[in-house]
Amino acid sequence: MEPYGNSGGVSSSASSSSSSSAASITKPHEMDGYLAEAGYKVRSSDLRHVAQRLERLENVMVNSPNDLAHFASDAVIYNPSDLASWVDSLLSASDLNSHLSISDLDFPDVIINNHPTADTWTEIPPISAAAPPQNHHQVTAVMEEDSGIRLVQLLVTCAESVQRGDLALAGSIIETMQALLTRVNTGCGIGKVAGYFIDALSRRVFTPQSVGSDGGSAHENELLYHYFYEACPYLKFAHFTANQAILEAFHGHDCVHVIDFNLMHGLQWPALIQALALRPGGPPLLRLTGIGPPSPDGRDSLREIGLRLAELARSVNVRFAFRGVAASRLEDVKPWMLQVSPKEAVAVNSIMQLHRLLGSDSNRNSPIEMMLGWIRNLNPKIVTVVEQEADHNKAGFLERFTEALYYYSNMFDSLEACGAMQPDKTLAEMYIQREICNVVCCEGLARVERHEPLSKWRTRLELAGFSPLHLGSNAFKQASMLLTLFSAEGYRVEEKEGCLTLGWHSRPLIAASAWQVMPLPEATATATNPLGIVNHSVNHV
Repeated sequence: MEPYGNSGGVSSSASSSSSSSAASITKPHEMDGYLAEAGYKVRSSDLRHVAQRLERLENVMVNSPNDLAHFASDAVIYNPSDLASWVDSLLSASDLNSHLSISDLDFPDVIINNHPTADTWTEIPPISAAAPPQNHHQVTAVMEEDSGIRLVQLLVTCAESVQRGDLALAGSIIETMQALLTRVNTGCGIGKVAGYFIDALSRRVFTPQSVGSDGGSAHENELLYHYFYEACPYLKFAHFTANQAILEAFHGHDCVHVIDFNLMHGLQWPALIQALALRPGGPPLLRLTGIGPPSPDGRDSLREIGLRLAELARSVNVRFAFRGVAASRLEDVKPWMLQVSPKEAVAVNSIMQLHRLLGSDSNRNSPIEMMLGWIRNLNPKIVTVVEQEADHNKAGFLERFTEALYYYSNMFDSLEACGAMQPDKTLAEMYIQREICNVVCCEGLARVERHEPLSKWRTRLELAGFSPLHLGSNAFKQASMLLTLFSAEGYRVEEKEGCLTLGWHSRPLIAASAWQVMPLPEATATATNPLGIVNHSVNHV
């Protein structure tokens, strides 16, 4: 999905099909896409004019507070969705032009277009002068929203400057945005999102030497992951959907082995253990290999997680074996470390991990190709893949930035609707903030948050020798039932060519898919000796 386009110094695009301003009498291709997403109808050619007039109106609000009485006592031509017409009519009705002088602001080559669309105006009856505070709050709220809209425009302009290498201009715009940020509510909405993106741009422009060096410790990342898991349904959706597919793939097998690319406290596996315990005919022997970062304090944290899972398995009479594989990077894992037995039905589980392998350089083979190659050689019954439904791996910085701005705006909106309590919500937001910082700040091998949409993963996995497994109706029902645990409306589960997506309103934000490989021909299997497959008994925790 490409929500934003680019034309000249200020970006614009046609509004998306989900835009709330679809009923505009202006042709869609003339409307600015950013503002259309926010419900405002502004022609691309009017952007600079509107920005200047809003700045002038803000100056009057600050420097001439006595003029507010005029707003309260006179009729106001008020249709804020037609932003250009509204700001012109408000300035005209209030006779504010005499108080101001024209400044260059951030748009020196202003193009004036004073032809409002009269068909979209609605006259509201005069407001009684006895209630000026209410009108003052109304105007203040509108001005705050307009400041938020201007922040979006400045963010994209700043990203354009970064892409051109004009860091001096980018730094100046950042300072302007930081000042403008004081006029909006940074606790929610566009103010919060803009604050995170301004911070990321500031790190990139002012302290590039620190970029990539403050990704946080493994312990911090695991803690934030846990809070994000609890605050919203995305990780729960990933776990439930993958577990259902794995459970079905293990049907009829007495010895099963799950390889988890990111153990993270083992949050995914209690549900699978309990489901296997209830399997008709009795549970199988379950082996779990959990991959995770080494503990900074020397503790064997992976083993500690394995012991807790083993205790749970014992309580429900499931035979269980655990093996921890400590690795700072997923590409450091080698198949021999996994100790796969040919008697086992194997499931490989990747929750938001494969995108971290998409970076490469000329001095080494592609990590993702190597990983998919040895996964295929393991001949698993199923490979479950959950990834962000985003396109943050574009070569051009501006495209990556605008896609991220739209994606994470939706993510934060959905998180707000969940109603998580402070400080839990703050910690969950820090998990997202670190993703934003990596997408915006980092380049080269330091940029690991290289999210790609399902369509690209489908092509990549099929070229690597995998075929899709349809996530059945049970997985869809599980995901739909999960959403009933959250009181917020707006989350949507959709089926897409055998895969499932979870999104916020019309925007998919996470995609789950399942894959299988056909057995290698016997001659090829003998020649390649499928890596990682060994013949020995497992060690039980």
